[in-house]
Amino acid sequence: MPSTSTRRAIAVVVLVPVLAALALWAFAWPATRTAPRDLPLGVAGPPAAAAQVEKGLEQHEGAFEIHRYADEAAARDAVEDRSVYGAVVVTPQGPELLTASAAGPVVAQFLQQAVAKHASAEGTQVRTVDVVPAPASDPRGAAVTASVLPLALAGIAAGAVVTLLGLRGVRAATALLGASALVGVVAAGIADSWLGVLTGDWWAEAAVLGLSALAVSGAVAGLAALVGTAGTGIAAVTVMLLGNPFSGASSAPQMLPEPVGTIGQWLPPGAGTTLLRSVAYFDGAAATGPALTLTWWAVLGLCAVLLGGSLKTRKESGTPTGDTRSLATVG
Repeated sequence: MPSTSTRRAIAVVVLVPVLAALALWAFAWPATRTAPRDLPLGVAGPPAAAAQVEKGLEQHEGAFEIHRYADEAAARDAVEDRSVYGAVVVTPQGPELLTASAAGPVVAQFLQQAVAKHASAEGTQVRTVDVVPAPASDPRGAAVTASVLPLALAGIAAGAVVTLLGLRGVRAATALLGASALVGVVAAGIADSWLGVLTGDWWAEAAVLGLSALAVSGAVAGLAALVGTAGTGIAAVTVMLLGNPFSGASSAPQMLPEPVGTIGQWLPPGAGTTLLRSVAYFDGAAATGPALTLTWWAVLGLCAVLLGGSLKTRKESGTPTGDTRSLATVG
């Protein structure tokens, strides 16, 4: 029978290629299948002309989820409220495309190409208006995309350190809250005050960044408190190998193959990215969903930390049960 060291060596030899294959699949597959899938897009203008535009867009089968609006003002409001990623407005001078590069430059670029191709077939030209532009210091949205990994790493590190230091219960929860708050303040200071790539309310951005870190750190420490050291690895792998590539940070959730885009918005990196864009560029529009997702992760994680600490304390302080009375001498 193989020795313990031999079995461990075999486990490493098998586990490393499996993790490498999982990482390649998780990162490469969605990236190579990026395309619009029911991407919300508005159409506004006279009914007959709008119907013609809608018919042309339907040639991209399954690409768009069309929303009708009465006029340009209504379509512009929908873009600013994050109800749609863009809108085609039929005007007497020709079609006009409203975009929001702050919601994702890749999506805005795709819409320009798709609508321009349709207009070219009709013999017209499209005028593009960026309703909510990305900041001049980050026109390609690279900073938001790049922030996903550091925030995930910060959350994983905080949860792992709390576990390794043996902190339990209230002390562990307090440490996680303090570390996450500090992460939010530092990250907002770098991204907003220094780099200028976030342009919303400073404290709201710091709160979002801190909540994103807390959602991850709470999951890591909470799972470790309940199931042991293995919980740290399970939570870290879930966040790194699923949360990051499924977040849609570089494009949009609707640009990823299903159900990847939906799953990504249930995990902290995806919800955090969506919430950060809403707060930083859209005055908090469409922020409720991702905010609730992050809050649930954070609350459940902290509850698991408190519960795990309580169970361990009770186990360590427990006394043997049974009849411990001594026999008395008779006579």
